[in-house]
Amino acid sequence: MKKGRIEAFSDGVIAIIITIMVLELKVPHEKSKLIDLLALWPVFLSYVLSFIYVGIYWNNHHHMFTVVNKVNGAVLWANMHLLFWLSMIPFATAWMGENHFAPAPMAVYGFVLLMNGLAYAILTSLLIKHHGDESTLSKAVGSGMKGKISCVCYAIAIPCAFVHVWISGALYILVALIWLVPDKRIENILREEG
Repeated sequence: MKKGRIEAFSDGVIAIIITIMVLELKVPHEKSKLIDLLALWPVFLSYVLSFIYVGIYWNNHHHMFTVVNKVNGAVLWANMHLLFWLSMIPFATAWMGENHFAPAPMAVYGFVLLMNGLAYAILTSLLIKHHGDESTLSKAVGSGMKGKISCVCYAIAIPCAFVHVWISGALYILVALIWLVPDKRIENILREEG
């Protein structure tokens, strides 16, 4: 099967996810002073972090599908699995922000991030299996160390939310920063093969 529909559908779902998140940002209606926006800092901060995460997934998904040329049923379902967990980000984001980073919402946010990481790893693994160990994607992914480190950080952050929420928050930010560092493996391999 060709990959065009999976890319278009994924792009649409991710755009809707971002739209849902931004619609959760409620403006203060009772007052009209700039200082009144300070009360919204937890909601805004959780939105920014989640926007970055969704952007990271979109960017990596785009890069990954740039170097594959076909999909199969298993890949379609693995992509749906990833999109399901991505679609849970707005819920976890809103709960975390509206409850000022309380332990349970912070743990649920970490669980959603962990499930996204695992779903992305499954999708990547199935694409590599479908294209072969010598494929461009396989060469670019390598050991997948960033993904493994991310999942370990999420798994640590979940119980830490009940010890001190800022440990969890720091781990979530750390993982986002790790992924924000541009990963040029796919671009470099395409340049070498081109």
